[in-house]
Amino acid sequence: MSVTAAAGFRAAGVAAGLKSTGALDVALIVNDGPRSDAAGVFTSNRAKANPVLWSEQALEGGSARAVILNSGGANCFTGAFGFQTTHQTAERVAERLGIGAIEVQVCSTGLIGVGDETFRRGVLAGVDAAADALAHDSADDAAALRAAQAIMTTDSVPKQAVAIGDGYTVGGMAKGAGMLAPGLATMLVVLTTDAVAEADVLDRALRAATRVTFDRLDSDGCMSTNDTVLLLASGASGTTADEAGLTAAVTRVCDDLAQQLQLDAEGASHDITIEVRQAASEDEAVTVARSVARSNLFKAAIFGNDPNWGRVLAAIGTTDAAFDPYAVDVSFNGVRVCHAGTPDRPREEVDLTPRATRIVIDLFAGDATASIRTNDLTHDYVHENSAYAS
Repeated sequence: MSVTAAAGFRAAGVAAGLKSTGALDVALIVNDGPRSDAAGVFTSNRAKANPVLWSEQALEGGSARAVILNSGGANCFTGAFGFQTTHQTAERVAERLGIGAIEVQVCSTGLIGVGDETFRRGVLAGVDAAADALAHDSADDAAALRAAQAIMTTDSVPKQAVAIGDGYTVGGMAKGAGMLAPGLATMLVVLTTDAVAEADVLDRALRAATRVTFDRLDSDGCMSTNDTVLLLASGASGTTADEAGLTAAVTRVCDDLAQQLQLDAEGASHDITIEVRQAASEDEAVTVARSVARSNLFKAAIFGNDPNWGRVLAAIGTTDAAFDPYAVDVSFNGVRVCHAGTPDRPREEVDLTPRATRIVIDLFAGDATASIRTNDLTHDYVHENSAYAS
């Protein structure tokens, strides 16, 4: 199970006609309590979609009873009409559930610029259909799966995860397969827990978790306008969570979902982990790893099964991190191909045919370590994103 693994939550996923394929496209997650504490992390992109603008404001009180999500349209750059659509969506959910509109989080994903009257009618119809569906087995595995399927866009598989804490459960679902970059990703994530936890505890736990998981997933370097990660707590277990334990459980779920996002990245043929060791600080380790993850030359080389360590050194040399470029070691899948800035083992010893690829960069500048997840740059990625709107 995912979002309904924690007690006190129900889910529904329905088809409202937003997708031309007729696939599921509206999901509704409801927190039946007894508590409604909540926290959220949103895109750091200055260009924010209407649902993000609404949800950021609605969550200022630290409470949420429901999350309504749609695929098939981002409702971004759709003007006042788009924000009105988001507001009406929250009001319709509130009306159907007998709660306040301010207690409803709204999330959308899909093509930017989609948000006409047809889109609005579809979303509102989806709210009604999802609310009706809540009456039928909405706390079981099948309902959770339908909700996870309803938020998919270019995803090939739904993404769900669960972690068991000390007397409570954390569950989650996510979508995302492209525009995966810091500031989260082009993803929607709903996390649920039946622990008793105040909103400020949830906020700290969520930010600590996203910092080392979603914010270190950098598939293609492109940041979305709709990124949203929500954590809702029902308190239904009756167990007051230790903050450290809750943070660990939330981090496990986020890490599981982040890995699933990486494995489903658009067109990828290699799932790459770039680990930087012996950096002067964790932040500098992240900066160095991200510089490699953002290098199209490096990503194209991996696609071609070429252990081109020169492209790694060229990328990290653009950062202001503290290290001597002529003291760096680089390994590809366990083979050290560069030692102290010079060639080491023959490139022919490196096997890059497996999908899982690991790059290790030793800076010899300190004792900090960090990793970034990314993917290679493929023909399929270019094709999928060139034809996305067609």
